[in-house]
Amino acid sequence: MTRVRFPDNFLWGAATAAYQIEGSPLADGAGPSIWQRFSHDPRLMANKGDTGDVACDHYNRMESDVALMKALGLKAYRFSVNWGRVLPEGTGRVNEAGLAFYERLVDTLLANGIEPLCTLFHWDLPAALDDRGGWLNRDSADWFADYARVMFERLDGRVKKWVTLNEPWVVTDGGYLHGALAPGHRNMFEAPIASHNLMRAHGAAVKVYREVGAHEIGLVVNIEPKYPATDSDADRAATARADAYMNRQYLDPAMLGSYPAELKDIFGEAWPDWPAEDMALIRQPLDFVGINYYTRNVVTADGSWPLNAGPVRQNATYTETGWEVFPQGLTDLLVWFRDRYGDTPLYITENGAAFYDPPQAEDGRVQDPLRVSYLKKHFAAISDAIARGVDVRGYMLWSLFDNLEWSLGYSKRFGMVHVDYATLERTPKDSARFYTTVIESNGAVLNE
Repeated sequence: MTRVRFPDNFLWGAATAAYQIEGSPLADGAGPSIWQRFSHDPRLMANKGDTGDVACDHYNRMESDVALMKALGLKAYRFSVNWGRVLPEGTGRVNEAGLAFYERLVDTLLANGIEPLCTLFHWDLPAALDDRGGWLNRDSADWFADYARVMFERLDGRVKKWVTLNEPWVVTDGGYLHGALAPGHRNMFEAPIASHNLMRAHGAAVKVYREVGAHEIGLVVNIEPKYPATDSDADRAATARADAYMNRQYLDPAMLGSYPAELKDIFGEAWPDWPAEDMALIRQPLDFVGINYYTRNVVTADGSWPLNAGPVRQNATYTETGWEVFPQGLTDLLVWFRDRYGDTPLYITENGAAFYDPPQAEDGRVQDPLRVSYLKKHFAAISDAIARGVDVRGYMLWSLFDNLEWSLGYSKRFGMVHVDYATLERTPKDSARFYTTVIESNGAVLNE
């Protein structure tokens, strides 16, 4: 077995997202988001009545939640800001009460020796901006840059690692192409426009940060390696399309200044020709890239729209969300990123699994051996990539808490901390206790 090792300054943490854990989405003058609207439409949620109105009640329990983070030994905490708490109309007037919550959170984290990683956009677009076209409106890049400026000017310095967008692929694939996520559109012509404006917004925010910020800023993408089911030309071409659509559609413009050629084949007449100045805006120098990794995809050619590529189910372990457990894919992905895009520093900004956990803890304990096994194997995969020369600087486990899994409601538990949704009691699972030993030993415990 290869010995597992991590750099001395490796940053171990956990991640959450605002709408999934905060609750109180309209408190203290906040404006509604597209997820507030989406979750209150019973036709759209897997479990009628599941909303973010209470979630984990983190908005009211923040201090005790940070104390729990400290007790677990976390060195970092990646959280997101509810844009509508800060700017209820999405632009213009700043809601000081909403902004004060994030200031208190950051100050509490720092007082407990935990480094804050702040994500500006994790899917909860203000509803007022959706009414103006949302990400289909070219002005959205300016809206986002103005919001980013507010956050930078108030918190840069206390926050030294910023993320512009979380998973733009999910926003557009789920929200504009397939309708499974907010805002719930199903339109092939809208998806490329939304993707492009998200990337323009990313570039505009980075430009603002270079004016007013003094630390680090990056982009977070969810990517997964694509493997052809066979060596046939058709399967290889289908795999290239799937890779271009999910992985390179966002990384190529951000890192190389151009879109993959396959996107024109995928979208046909729905794929526009983008102005050169747009591509220059998107390609901003980044201090790091965050990688969210959950699974791989084995691809075969089929008649599916619009990719003409479909997944092949393997004989393997699958999570509650139907994702294959494949740690080798994380190593492959990290090496692929380095080989394609160079030595930009990387963080694993999300990685984790939903397995069955009971609704209530039993005698103060939640046993989750499948999650512990999952983490061990993925930590080893990261160590392997580091040994191959990939500059991976930290790991944020998804997720700190069981929470609202978007349109799936409370039916899937990703947390290392169990949440009893009836009482909101927090109970660290066995995986949390294991993770504490990993952090304390900087991974050395994995070699025992």
